[in-house]
Amino acid sequence: MDQDERLLHASSFGAAAAAYAEHRPDYARAAVRWALEPAPGPRVLDLGAGTGKLTAATAALGAEVVAVEPDPGMLAELRRSLPDVRALAGSAEAIPLPDASVDAVLAGNAMHWFDMAVAGPEIARVLAPGGVLAGLWNVMDDEVEWVAGLARVGGSAAVGPRDTPAGWRAATAGMHLPKTGVAAARFGSPEQAEFPHGQRRTADSLVATIATRAGVLVMPEQEREATLGRIRAFLASRPETARGEFTLPMRTGVLRVRRL
Repeated sequence: MDQDERLLHASSFGAAAAAYAEHRPDYARAAVRWALEPAPGPRVLDLGAGTGKLTAATAALGAEVVAVEPDPGMLAELRRSLPDVRALAGSAEAIPLPDASVDAVLAGNAMHWFDMAVAGPEIARVLAPGGVLAGLWNVMDDEVEWVAGLARVGGSAAVGPRDTPAGWRAATAGMHLPKTGVAAARFGSPEQAEFPHGQRRTADSLVATIATRAGVLVMPEQEREATLGRIRAFLASRPETARGEFTLPMRTGVLRVRRL
C-alpha cells in the first residue's frame, strides 16, 4: 500500500463512526492486562483511539486513561460514549501531551496507520522511562473452518492482511517498533502474545462489522455491495451462522515494547 492509499484508508472511518462504535468488537481483557503488565504506573494513552473500544477496556481495569484521536467524527463518538474520559484531538505524529506524562501507550487496530518514522520519537517523548508501547489487533480465528471460508469469500479488502492470526503474526513478526530514527535506541525488543476472544453476532451484524473495515469503506459502491452480498450468501449457507446469534471466534494479538 503506497502513502496515498494508506492515507485514504486511514481517513475512511469517520463517515462510519456510529456503525464502527456499534459493531466493532472490544478487546480481550486478558490481552489488555498483558499489554500493561510491565508499565511502571497507571497513566495510559490510547493513541488513535477511534470510538473508544480500547479506551473503555483500559479504563475498566482501573487505569487513568487519556484518549487521542485525529478524526473528528470518531472523536465525537468517543466523547459521546465515554463522557468521563479525557479525549483530545491529535495524532501519533503530534501527540498533545507533555514529555514523560504517561506510563503506557496503547493502540487498538491503529498502529499500522502510524508513520513510525515520525510517531516513534513522539511516542518515546510522552512515555516515562520504563514505559510500555503496545499495539493490539482483533483478528478472526481462521483455524475455525467456517471462519476460514469467510476469509476466502470476503477477499483481502474485507478480511485484510492482519485480520487472521497467521496474517497478524506475519505482518508483525519483523516489526521492531519504532523502526527508524533516534527512537530506535529507546525501545527494547518486541514481545508478542495472543489471547482467545469472541464476539456475539448475527449474520446481519457480522456483515455490518465487515462493512466498517477500511478496505470496504473505500470501495466503489457497486463493488462494496457485491462483496457484502457474497458474504451474506456465505453466512446464510452455513449452519453455524444461518440462524440467530453465534459467537465469532477471534483472538486479540498484542505486540509490546518497553521504553529504555
